[in-house]
Amino acid sequence: MPPHSNVQRLLLHIEILGNRLPHPTMLFIYLCGFILACSGLAALFGASTVHPITGETVVAKSLLSAEGLREILSNGVKNFTGFAPVGTVLVAVMGIGVAEHSGLLSVALRALVVNASQKMTTFIVVLAGVLSSLAADTGYVVLVPLAGLVFLAAGRHPVAGIAAAFAGVSGGYSANLLIGPLDAVLAGISTEAATLVQPDYVVSAAGNYYFIVASTFLIAIVGTYVTERWICPLLGEYKTDNLLKAQEPDQTKGQTKNQKNTQAENSDNSQYISQHISQADRKALKAVGLFSVVFIFLLLACVLPQDGILRNPDTGSLLRSPFISGIVMIIAVYAALCGWLFGKVSGRFDSSRDFILGMESAMVTMASYLVLMFFAAQFVNWFSWSQLGTISAIKGAQFLQLLDPNAGILLICFMLLAAFINLLVGSASAKWALLGPIFVPMLLLAGISPEATQVAYRIGDSSTNIITPLMPYFGVVVAFVQKYDKDAGIGTLLAIMLPFSLIFLVSWSLLLAAWIVLGMPLGPGAPVFVG
Repeated sequence: MPPHSNVQRLLLHIEILGNRLPHPTMLFIYLCGFILACSGLAALFGASTVHPITGETVVAKSLLSAEGLREILSNGVKNFTGFAPVGTVLVAVMGIGVAEHSGLLSVALRALVVNASQKMTTFIVVLAGVLSSLAADTGYVVLVPLAGLVFLAAGRHPVAGIAAAFAGVSGGYSANLLIGPLDAVLAGISTEAATLVQPDYVVSAAGNYYFIVASTFLIAIVGTYVTERWICPLLGEYKTDNLLKAQEPDQTKGQTKNQKNTQAENSDNSQYISQHISQADRKALKAVGLFSVVFIFLLLACVLPQDGILRNPDTGSLLRSPFISGIVMIIAVYAALCGWLFGKVSGRFDSSRDFILGMESAMVTMASYLVLMFFAAQFVNWFSWSQLGTISAIKGAQFLQLLDPNAGILLICFMLLAAFINLLVGSASAKWALLGPIFVPMLLLAGISPEATQVAYRIGDSSTNIITPLMPYFGVVVAFVQKYDKDAGIGTLLAIMLPFSLIFLVSWSLLLAAWIVLGMPLGPGAPVFVG
């Protein structure tokens, strides 16, 4: 890619403009003030709408009222402590912090990627990101930072790895090889919406299965192409004096651990990549491998049997089971135990204090994230409580409905509407609960199946996940990027992720168009058109 191509110049301009935005934390503080003012004005002028499911009138509520003040003061702490990204990220970071502090991650990643093809590594990272949606938000807090380490260990720009993983995790959220909780949630809402005009219509959780399987490979291939074609050339070569290294057990007396870490961090990246893995590290890796086999065996024993203790005790299903809801905790415990085992066998850990130090050192890096999440939590909850999010989503859908285009054009417009609303409202199921009851019956009457409407929604929703700063994990990814580029900001991540978002939206739409032209079912017993 030419160093001064039009695309590169455009992305650099976007980065410059985006970085002129306030600090992410200040942005959420300003947005909180904006919501305060908007809620007051909306309530003053009586903004309202009718909920498409319940038929109840949704009326804007003012945060500047006595009731609003009570809401702000009574739930401020609960908004923060109950904000999903907070606990999830901190628990995962503690476990991974032990594995990182022990040197396990750097040694294992170096052994993994030293002989790997660059493009194949990128493909695996994006594909792993897509598949991670089965484990709820694990991809954001586990895979995204690990992808940065994978690229760093391969001598490539770590931010490119973070971008590739983020594209797979968030941009490919509606693709997978297996049916997950999201499929069940969306199908349930689609069924309720379809019964408004066809009482016996049932949308299966597998209603989009064939399409999401094909989408998995589409996103992995397209994500790899965008990373290699645009992102890596845009970022260029990564140069730093603060690389993550796998330190050899030090045999020199009289040196503190800080001195040894400093020496390791000042070595050249190419030397780091080709550095010989010591016998102690090899022995430790084998111990971790054996432990991993035992751990996985025990985990499968708790999951595979119909009465497994990690299955849903009421239904015996994996959906909404302790395994799914506790996957982050499972990964954190596994990472911590692997890190401790590696540290003990390799000689890097002298005492239990090293185990605790690994968690503490990881938590130190999360200070700015916690401040950001406090204000983000207030904004999200205020936006919900004031009913502004619900009203804006319903009004937007009603406006599009009034245009009354033909079914095909309406499906495309609906996809674009979902992509736009996703910039304002984060939850995929919440948006579908608002939009589904409007568009599913309308398009069903026009001959388009609820499964096709659901697919169009999923494409629009997933494609813009990676370019909205209001998405809760966007701030998390910015923090991961800042680990390697202290000057990075919201604009940096927006510029990096914009090519992914646009090309995902276009290529995914083309895949749906081809699916429609070929008349292939979207899933078992789920055609595109009904008659």
